[in-house]
Amino acid sequence: MAIENKVIVITGASSGIGEATAKLLAEKGAKVVLGARREERLAKLVEQIKSDGGQAVYRVTDVTNAEDNQSLVDLAKSEFGKIDVIFLNAGIMPSSPVSALKIDDWEKTVDINLKGVLYGVAAIMPEFTKQKSGQIITTSSVAGIKSFPNAGIYGATKFAVRNLMEVIRMESAQEGTNIRTATLYPAAINTELLNSITDEAALKFLNPLYEKFGITPDAIARVVAFAIDQPEDVNVNEFTIYPTKQA
Repeated sequence: MAIENKVIVITGASSGIGEATAKLLAEKGAKVVLGARREERLAKLVEQIKSDGGQAVYRVTDVTNAEDNQSLVDLAKSEFGKIDVIFLNAGIMPSSPVSALKIDDWEKTVDINLKGVLYGVAAIMPEFTKQKSGQIITTSSVAGIKSFPNAGIYGATKFAVRNLMEVIRMESAQEGTNIRTATLYPAAINTELLNSITDEAALKFLNPLYEKFGITPDAIARVVAFAIDQPEDVNVNEFTIYPTKQA
């Protein structure tokens, strides 16, 4: 199994997709390095993985801080001697109409969803370039391939991540650094994303949609595992994941 013994860094690891992915990859023999802002939840997750026989470490990480991203990468190297995969998963979804002018939400969304990914790429790129191998996985959204009302700013960040990842794939092929990429486009997945919505009308619309169609984050974790498990000369770079019953 290609996952076994790989060192995998995960941001946004304290809940939702990040937590589910950490558990699954550790079960499959990966050494996981977990970053998020909530230390209590990270510590509990690492303890659980270790008690189940897995290998895991964590560092409190604010992805909007470039130094935090670098420290997380440095932790992976110091603990396990290498890095094979980074899963840049941290994100928020404070949906609202553009006309609501929730500029504070816009700033947070750009800082976490886009700059957080860029800082992660900046932290890992020298390592992957030097070793001429590695894999960068990001969580975009169906709002990164389609346009939706109330998702103007959120979708803009997710479209940007899509473009960034494809350019990294192309440039790596040109440069001969063998960096694989995978971008995930989840639809209704039951995570904490709705907790970041401050617009009452947007929340009133999305809550019943997620209650009706939402599926567990394990679905995304399995897709991440599939992408990592491919041979090194195979790049499966885009995955759109819908609940079967969501139109």
